[in-house]
Amino acid sequence: MNKVIITVVGKDTVGIIAKVCTYLAEKQVNVMDISQTIVQEYFNMMMIVDMAGANASFDEIAAGLDEVGYQMGVVVKCQREEIFTKMHRI
Repeated sequence: MNKVIITVVGKDTVGIIAKVCTYLAEKQVNVMDISQTIVQEYFNMMMIVDMAGANASFDEIAAGLDEVGYQMGVVVKCQREEIFTKMHRI
């Protein structure tokens, strides 16, 4: 498995989850877990995805998600699970 953590943060608008998930589906990336909250008008989502079957590289997918986020006015970040885990270890 090739797990990646994707975070999306920004002002809430219609279709954020749909656009991110549609992009991931086009790239053959499997969504394993997803959590999202809205605090007042701000959207926050964290996804764990498996890129083992992806038809593009990590860098290409991360850049594509960055563009998807830019078009919606949100920030989308991708981190490999091992880097995310090491950064958030207590």
